[in-house]
Amino acid sequence: MSNAAPILPWLWIPIVLAAALAQTARNAAQRSLVAQAGTLGATLARFLYGLPFAALWVVALHGLPATAATVPSFHAGYFAWLMLGAAGQLAATACLLAAMKQRNFVIGVAYSKTDALQVALFATLFLRELPGWITVLAMLLATAGVVLLSVPPKAAADGVRAWTGRAGWYGLASGAGFALSAVGYRGAALQLSDTSVWLNGAWGVLWAQAAQSVVLGAWLAWRAPQSLRALATAWRVSILAGGMGALASIGWFTAFALTTAANVRTLGMVEVVFSYLVSHRLLREKLSRADKVGLALVGTGLLALCLKL
Repeated sequence: MSNAAPILPWLWIPIVLAAALAQTARNAAQRSLVAQAGTLGATLARFLYGLPFAALWVVALHGLPATAATVPSFHAGYFAWLMLGAAGQLAATACLLAAMKQRNFVIGVAYSKTDALQVALFATLFLRELPGWITVLAMLLATAGVVLLSVPPKAAADGVRAWTGRAGWYGLASGAGFALSAVGYRGAALQLSDTSVWLNGAWGVLWAQAAQSVVLGAWLAWRAPQSLRALATAWRVSILAGGMGALASIGWFTAFALTTAANVRTLGMVEVVFSYLVSHRLLREKLSRADKVGLALVGTGLLALCLKL
């Protein structure tokens, strides 16, 4: 598409890094909401309280002389891809929660980290975006490093049955959901070929978060209305989670308009490194040998991805 080739071909890199930092802050705010509103309630805060920020970004872009433009011509194809992304994100969250309820939930979480590899598969099948060998190598290295960081030694030593059990299947399903989400959002971005990347990303966030707020909000109103009350009570933290979540989503969606889903999701794994280093820095814990190897693998993979440009 015409706006997928920016003046600066590496522009998506700082955008993804900024999105990962914002998502790290959002996750920290969401964690403080889980005890009050539950996991799904904390997830809703990201979408519902992020909506005003997404709407303001759309209005601001349409008002700025440098980005002012008419409202894009949305059509059925665009919304089909966008809803695939939104539904995939919600399904991935549900599967991840299901994995966490299993005895070997850590293994399920580790399997969910394979989403970048699954993005490459789905993007090739649905978008005909076949990643190059350097991108594939970067994915393999970064995924291996993230799994090392995610799985403690005790869980890694579990038998074959643990790794092929229900938690593992839920984890793989979660990774598939996140992968389909990335492919859906990338597919939606490709549908708006005559729109600037900034407006492309802004409208994508607004539509997706509106749909997710309606679906998840209706579910909670039916099954757990106390979660909605808790979000209203903890509005300050909810606004922080929503604002950081909207900022992160704007970055992800804009990056999807600039480059392939495989590039975005692979570099996006830096979020795991950010979260890991922040938590260990705060706790003043020493890095184990596995931690150091994991960080080295992620760093090598991401560096290879960035240097291929």
